[in-house]
Amino acid sequence: MVAFEGVQALDVTGPASVFTTASRHRPGAYRVMVASPRGGEVTSSSGVTFGRTVALAALLREPLDTVLVAGGEEEALTQAILEGGLAEWLREVARSARRVGSVCTGAFALGVAGLLDGRRATTHWRACGMLQEMIPAAKVEPDALHTFDGSVCTSAGVTAGIDLSLALLEQDHGREVAAQVARDLVVFLRRPGGQSQFSAGLAAQAEASDRMSDLIAWMVEHPERELSVPALAKRVAMSERNFSRVFAREAGMTPARFAERARIDRARVYLEDSDWPLKQVAERSGFGSIDGLQRAFKRLLGVTPAEYRGRFT
Repeated sequence: MVAFEGVQALDVTGPASVFTTASRHRPGAYRVMVASPRGGEVTSSSGVTFGRTVALAALLREPLDTVLVAGGEEEALTQAILEGGLAEWLREVARSARRVGSVCTGAFALGVAGLLDGRRATTHWRACGMLQEMIPAAKVEPDALHTFDGSVCTSAGVTAGIDLSLALLEQDHGREVAAQVARDLVVFLRRPGGQSQFSAGLAAQAEASDRMSDLIAWMVEHPERELSVPALAKRVAMSERNFSRVFAREAGMTPARFAERARIDRARVYLEDSDWPLKQVAERSGFGSIDGLQRAFKRLLGVTPAEYRGRFT
């Protein structure tokens, strides 16, 4: 685990906890080290201090299996990349390590090192646009919880590093061990909604008032119900015109657009976690027909429901 002054502590401790817990179930599975540009003590953005970190230069002398770069605030990460020699070190170590990856904004370090060129990648949803702008050769996926492309992997923001680490653990030691670790840490082996880091409900509720937030939560829980403007306006005792205006202002999208995204989110869960036929998925997620489900997936995700299931099941 690569840390630096001002690192996001959970980007380090989350993955480290996955791998050390795995070693209790499978002794000798991993040996976890925390490294930093100069070694010694490193203070995180939350004030938690990592003591006796290993200097990056010292690690060039021994083989490394997996390298994960944590994220942090822009200024702290920039200093680590430019002044701490992190990018150069990553280029060197990537030649021999089995895999190199990042948690949250640690993806910027991989990008500056040239490790994301031509590869799928993700980072915290707030920074995806900046990552694509800075590393135009990367294929940034803003909605992905984590990505794998050859020997390089990336994860979305903060706690998504745990999801990535569980996926790496499952690759290495199988689903049973990964599930045991997930139970020990009281986290999902795969989150509901699986591969998406930013659901429609989370996005909309962030800015909504209590009344609209409650309605949004109800829509997310009941995508199969009638979600037309007249039905929703009646539910919150507002005129249709006023409801449409207020909803769009607070949720950042029209009621119809949000309803479609909520249904997409629910369909994803069914596609990932069940073997239901597409007709049943369409009905239970509120699309009503396979044709409606397929059109929405192609328009919003660029794949068919069958392709999505094949990729993420």
